[in-house]
Amino acid sequence: MKALKVFCDMRLTDTALRLFEQGVAPHLVVYPATPAGSVLAQAAFDPGLAEADVVFGQPAVGSVLAATRLRWLQVASAGYTRFDTPEFRAAAAAAGLAVTNSSSVYAGPCAEHVLSFILAQARLLPSALRSQCASGSAEWDRLRHGCIPLGQQTILLLGYGAIALRLVELLRPFGTPVSAYRRRARGDETVPIVTAESLPAALAVADAVVNILPDNAESRNFCDAKHFAQLKPGSVFYNIGRGTTVDQTALVAALESGRLAAAWLDVTDPEPLPPGHPLLIAPNCHLTPHIAGGHRNEAESLVRHFLDNFQRFVAGTPLHDRVM
Repeated sequence: MKALKVFCDMRLTDTALRLFEQGVAPHLVVYPATPAGSVLAQAAFDPGLAEADVVFGQPAVGSVLAATRLRWLQVASAGYTRFDTPEFRAAAAAAGLAVTNSSSVYAGPCAEHVLSFILAQARLLPSALRSQCASGSAEWDRLRHGCIPLGQQTILLLGYGAIALRLVELLRPFGTPVSAYRRRARGDETVPIVTAESLPAALAVADAVVNILPDNAESRNFCDAKHFAQLKPGSVFYNIGRGTTVDQTALVAALESGRLAAAWLDVTDPEPLPPGHPLLIAPNCHLTPHIAGGHRNEAESLVRHFLDNFQRFVAGTPLHDRVM
């Protein structure tokens, strides 16, 4: 095989950069003038991509569409919203362009993050950590007897991708009944699947709803006033997917009315929320700043995932995390 040109717009650590260059050799590496600011940020248009056979990172859509030699794109994130359009899919199919993402890198950390949310809510940690109540007091009784073991909760997942799969595994030792909403069941799911027709009934009995939906045309504002009204009173809402999948005005209303006991969000729209945004002062709303996928040596994890796929690409074997 002739030497491939591999374009990388990632801002890599020194260790990750060495790993990347050693793993790609003897193929050629091309870098842009300005790398992407983070794994969540789109890089600027760069003409250097036009000669690439392979791209790893967060390139601009226009750069990808203009790269006539390009055969494979690996996005350095789990999300790939800007590429998930009918126009881009049609262009990729016509050009024979394979597209993969980095879901395998982020599934574990994201699942652990939302599990930490679930455990914190189950043990009423926000209130308990602020309290210095005496044993036997009314507040002590409320905290002690308000904790709900995970085995006594029913959890509904919205979405059934890599994060959901890992979360199901993490919840299994607790004996938590889990089901998942999925637009199209495949038959290989490890939990009962909820359809669009059965979603209202599932929402009505769920103690917790974990939103893991990606951002696309079908999912935007999926969690709206209608769905919040169908929730079991006193349930808890978690969002580890994308902020755009939630009608945030409806979410605030559900919290203020008490329909929801609490909300735990790692994602919002926009990010970060502007000062004075209603979610920042909504009752029992807990936010983290889109850090769920983050972990030590994240850049090295991304590079290793890419290099595993790069060897598969060179060998002509199926790629992991292929989305197109």
